[in-house]
Amino acid sequence: MRIALVSTLAVAAALLAGCDDGDNTPPRSNVSSVTSTTGTFADAPAPTPTDAEPKRGAPSSGAGVTVTGIRIGRHPGFDRVVYDLGGTGSPGWIVQYTDRAIQDGSGNPVDVAGQSILEVQITGSAYPFDSGVTPYEGPDPVTDPSAPGIAGVYRTTIFEGITQSFIGVNAGRPAFAVSALSGPTRLVIDIATP
Repeated sequence: MRIALVSTLAVAAALLAGCDDGDNTPPRSNVSSVTSTTGTFADAPAPTPTDAEPKRGAPSSGAGVTVTGIRIGRHPGFDRVVYDLGGTGSPGWIVQYTDRAIQDGSGNPVDVAGQSILEVQITGSAYPFDSGVTPYEGPDPVTDPSAPGIAGVYRTTIFEGITQSFIGVNAGRPAFAVSALSGPTRLVIDIATP
């Protein structure tokens, strides 16, 4: 029964993928879609971010991811923050600028360097004892002098299925873009630089 249902859903998805309404204009929305791409930190191309509006993406069904690493890098036109993720599924996200960094759960303020603060919430998160992966235990904040647009990446705490982190940005709320990549799973934040 389960195999028949899965087969039927797969055929339906294939048929719908072939449908074309004739309109080749992509929809405009503040909701980012999940981008699945394989590759490494350096070879994941991205256009320069164009807006500073809040970004959202939904996690895959049954996602349970844990942050295992954080990296920062410089690219032409933007600096990149990568959250390496272990566990199952694809992450969702809510990424937006905030006036103050306040830790979920405790309500405690978090001191974040920079001119502006980008709050990153990774939805579909799991505690390490649930995901079975070793969590990130590196420096707090994470910094990289080769990416001067980023003052630091702060904390990765999990509360009620959401990992919260803050990115200190050395500019007044520049444009940013968010995407999820696979092989390995990671959440990528690109922040425009002058």
